Amino acid sequence: MNDPVRTCASAAASALLLLTSHLSAADWPQWRGPNRDGVAASFSVPAQWPERLTQRWKIAVGGGHSSPVLAGGRVYLHTRQQEQEVVSAFDAATGRTIWQERYAAPYRMNPAATAHGPGPKSTPVVSAGRVVTLGITGILSVFESANGKLLWRKPAPAQPPLYGTATSPAVDGSLVIAHVGGHDSGALTAFDLGTGAEKWRWAGDGPGYASPVIGTFGSVRQVITESQDRIVSVSAATGQLLWELTLRTPYTQNAVTPVIYRDLLIYSGLEQPLTALRPLRRGAAWSVEKVWENATTGLYMSSPVLVGSTLFGLTNRNRGQFFAVDADSGRTLWTTRGRQAENAAIVSAGGLLFLLKDDAELVVARPSAASFDPVRGYTVADSPTWAHPVVDGNRIFIKDAETLALWTVS
Repeated sequence: MNDPVRTCASAAASALLLLTSHLSAADWPQWRGPNRDGVAASFSVPAQWPERLTQRWKIAVGGGHSSPVLAGGRVYLHTRQQEQEVVSAFDAATGRTIWQERYAAPYRMNPAATAHGPGPKSTPVVSAGRVVTLGITGILSVFESANGKLLWRKPAPAQPPLYGTATSPAVDGSLVIAHVGGHDSGALTAFDLGTGAEKWRWAGDGPGYASPVIGTFGSVRQVITESQDRIVSVSAATGQLLWELTLRTPYTQNAVTPVIYRDLLIYSGLEQPLTALRPLRRGAAWSVEKVWENATTGLYMSSPVLVGSTLFGLTNRNRGQFFAVDADSGRTLWTTRGRQAENAAIVSAGGLLFLLKDDAELVVARPSAASFDPVRGYTVADSPTWAHPVVDGNRIFIKDAETLALWTVS
């Protein structure tokens, strides 16, 4: 294949526009939304909740747990069809296919992960007229969002992570940040969004299954992620390691996206407590201070959401319990009974929580610190729902095992 960087670098440089010129305030352009925290910009709360949601369209798209993203009136999605991975752009109002690109991505699943299928699992990110995808074998690609033209691509590593690539890339200004590579051999890396040129890399650990977040502590902008066996922070500008902690989970399954709350970082992992730490800078040296720890609400795959100073999530204890924790103290405010779900994708929007269970039940609840306060429950698919929903206005986009659907509240 011709090197796409040589043929389109100059065009990419001239076409690279600011993110705000392409995305509206209501867009959901990446993993966990505009700020990678599970908070949607808008939702139109109805005066009265209907008995059922209205399905506006439903289309076959292929397999995978990759979540849809919404940008500029289009839904972008990364799926698998047989031995190919497919990147698609659909009209959000009608479900009509605008463009679709395919590439070969044969993949042999780890026997321990067969229940989750051959992916992809990473969610795309849309920024500055680009769509960035990371396939289950580790193929990193950047397309033009207008027409699907491939701009550049990084090949799959010789050995992917044990259970396939799942970490979702981020964009910070003109940089694509992705933890590439595989088990025992990877690098948290920044690439130029327009050309694919490597700008920095931290090669201290293989990738986990969590996704990086970007925040500022001690006046330094940082990229923070759960890697294979650690939680790490590097400078967003240079990739220099700032601080790290050991985080080892059974079967090497670090999968929770950290949450930033004021000057705290909240994280967890399988059979690990929910923990808040405070990164501290003294001169050029960094350290971390453990602020609180909650052993009864540890997380496995579901990432929590903050509403004010209350953290809402799903612990895997007792086969799934929803909970609320005070983010300042770590004190448990309430938990539900067990057996709620194996996983739940949680979104905060319009003063409500949207809890999409893996069994295709969407629970709408008030974010109460006093008790679990469900408003309505809706069945939104005929097969498992592991991808995050997209909540926008009165619309809810749902990806299940093989289809994508638009539901509306009215």
